[in-house]
Amino acid sequence: MATLRTTRETSPDDDEHDPEGPTLSSEWSRIRGLLLAAELRLGETDAALARVDDGSYGVCLVCHRPIAPARLEARPTASLCVKCASRL
Repeated sequence: MATLRTTRETSPDDDEHDPEGPTLSSEWSRIRGLLLAAELRLGETDAALARVDDGSYGVCLVCHRPIAPARLEARPTASLCVKCASRL
């Protein structure tokens, strides 16, 4: 991100019409999307670990029923049971 930011800030060129590869704008969007997705996953993981610490891991945050083990195996950071998640 830092390298791309520097390149974007110091390059006066209009790369939108560059036939050789992706534009700086498209690369910025792609990398920014990856970064946001990674930050979201990290937040979900931190929240799941906090639930492990306080003893509420595996319990739906909405209906307070147990989350199916198969769901937790497929998605360990799940905070909602399938029924409650489908409502959202």
